[in-house]
Amino acid sequence: MSIIKKIPHIVLHITQTLENAGFEAYLVGGCVRDLLYDQKPKDWDITTNAHPEKIQKLFPHTFYENTYGTVAVVNDDVSDETLKIVEVTPYRIEGGYTDNRHPETVTFAENLNDDLQRRDFTINAMALDIRGNIRDPYHGQDDIKNKTIRTVGKPTDRFSEDALRMLRAIRFCAELDFVMEKNTEEAILNNSQLLEKISKERIRDEFIKILMSDKPKRGLEIAHKVGILRFISLELEKGIGIDQGGIHTYDVWEHLLRSLQHTADRGWPLEIRLAALFHDIGKPVTRKKGETKWTFYGHEVVGARMTQKILTDLKFPKKISEKVTKLVRWHMFFADTETLTHSAVRRIVTRVGKENIWSLMDVRAADRIGTGRPKENPYRLRKYHAMIDEVLRDPISVGMLKVDGRKIMEMTGEKPGPKIGFILRILLEEVLENPTLNTAEYLNTRAKELQQLNEKELLDLDKKAKDKAAQEEQKEIGNIHKKHFIR
Repeated sequence: MSIIKKIPHIVLHITQTLENAGFEAYLVGGCVRDLLYDQKPKDWDITTNAHPEKIQKLFPHTFYENTYGTVAVVNDDVSDETLKIVEVTPYRIEGGYTDNRHPETVTFAENLNDDLQRRDFTINAMALDIRGNIRDPYHGQDDIKNKTIRTVGKPTDRFSEDALRMLRAIRFCAELDFVMEKNTEEAILNNSQLLEKISKERIRDEFIKILMSDKPKRGLEIAHKVGILRFISLELEKGIGIDQGGIHTYDVWEHLLRSLQHTADRGWPLEIRLAALFHDIGKPVTRKKGETKWTFYGHEVVGARMTQKILTDLKFPKKISEKVTKLVRWHMFFADTETLTHSAVRRIVTRVGKENIWSLMDVRAADRIGTGRPKENPYRLRKYHAMIDEVLRDPISVGMLKVDGRKIMEMTGEKPGPKIGFILRILLEEVLENPTLNTAEYLNTRAKELQQLNEKELLDLDKKAKDKAAQEEQKEIGNIHKKHFIR
């Protein structure tokens, strides 16, 4: 297929409109790279020698709100999200980069080559006109053919202009399965400290793109090799060389990367990929030498705290941070299905949330593959899936009880206060233990009985129920640790 036939009509129309008005116009950057590499472009960018005010006059719906000359041409009548906004930018020359991120000055240029020479990598420094002619002064086509990431000009110059380009280089290796040219790699190794000046939000965004690529394991391995993984997480590198023993074939570092890669192979979402990457991050700091093996007491609890701090430092949204932290905290839920009770399964669903339980199962599957075992879903996991399906029909939260606080107050005349909360929690524990008790008749009668107790008696009863649940949990965790030879 001709490369021009791969370009959507609306993009060709914008380019043709610019040319008909007497201007030069080229597709440029990532969309050209993707077209040549036979991938669908994620967005479409056009460059031209027309200045912003000239561009705006040619199109009915545009907006221009930046200092770089980029005019967004809005296309409301298309369904493809990648085509709703097409960016048109004048050729430009950028001045000094004193903050290692943004140019101090931007000057509009008349020559396409002036624009191409400011770009980051050769594979992004090509321009394509609507007749299929390619301008490629830095041999980007050769680097696509050879699957190589190489900077335009001296790599030290490109990275000192914009330090984020170092992470972008790694991201392209992960997304495209390319290798990094030697001088480019060495320049990253020698200039990694420049990333200290880059905002956490921008580092987070590139980290997410690496995670969501097809080869996140490879991307993070390269990040470690060139010395910039520390800007994402110092704690990840602490897993290198930390032997686990037991069923684990790999050290903690390799185990986490393999778990992550499995989530990418399965096309799972960001939260599961993050949880797979961080689920055992607490092991290096909790590892102790036992009589016959290494132990990692409480690594899931420590790891959850570490994960929350990492994601907070990287400015992840609170909702994502909370879910990932919860998945890390409870990833050691697994127990022997021969002794596992439905009440134990109900409790884990309560702790992690109905909305997260299947994500937790996916993390567990990735954890298993990360140990080096070939099967993602052996009998035990399939049995656990079945038990979850069964208990999801049962009440697992106070809100699903056949009685609520208002009803209790109506029946007993009790005023709002801690006593109502104690009663509801005690009722929930009873129902978690035996779902058949979740009837209005039983709960109304039981609530009246509990209301007769004073707050201290209710507190003791509540504590006893919690202690029983905690004892069962510790027993289950003990079985889990024994199963994994980590106690």
